[in-house]
Amino acid sequence: MSQALALYGYWRSSAAYRVRIALNLKGLAYESRPVHLVRNGGEQHQPDYQALNPQELVPCLVDRGQVFTQSMAIMEYLEETHPLPPLLPADAAGRARVRALTQLLACDVHPLGNLRVLQYLGSTFQADDAMRGEWSRHWISEGFRALETMLAGNVATGRFCHGDEPTLADACLVPQHYNAVRWKLPMGDFPTIGRIVDACQALDAFRQAAPEAQADAPPPG
Repeated sequence: MSQALALYGYWRSSAAYRVRIALNLKGLAYESRPVHLVRNGGEQHQPDYQALNPQELVPCLVDRGQVFTQSMAIMEYLEETHPLPPLLPADAAGRARVRALTQLLACDVHPLGNLRVLQYLGSTFQADDAMRGEWSRHWISEGFRALETMLAGNVATGRFCHGDEPTLADACLVPQHYNAVRWKLPMGDFPTIGRIVDACQALDAFRQAAPEAQADAPPPG
């Protein structure tokens, strides 16, 4: 029997990664439906997937026939429909802070290193791998400098980005940290970020959502 929830994603997609974390933190079972973003020109451009998501992006969540796109909207939907355990604070100020942290990562940093942006840099501006790596490190570093200050300088920061339980901010941070490591960004200037990521990765919900743990991930080596 298929699960009520189905998540279309790609093993290394940061946006899909953050939704997997949120689903796991909520304890929600779901069916994974891989969409390979590179093979055959990108399966996200195929008509059957385009019919689900006209943006031709992942992730896409299907819940009992209803289709939801955009990772932040999907996570807010999960929060509203499955409120326990909460991934947003109870108070308005706390919710605003968590949303600000998530948007710094998901709206300001992540899009600049997205696959289609890096592909465009290569095809239009002849940026090679080294140049794309420098581009990615620059924009992640810009975002992480601000984020480190926001986290280290706020009493609301606890074991996690906000308090001592994971929130949507942590679900966005860990995938972006994965990208930082992938692009070989030195992390010595971001000790608070590193500490929080370590706390997250000690939890099964984060480990099970990791790219290499996905069925569509290539075999190691």
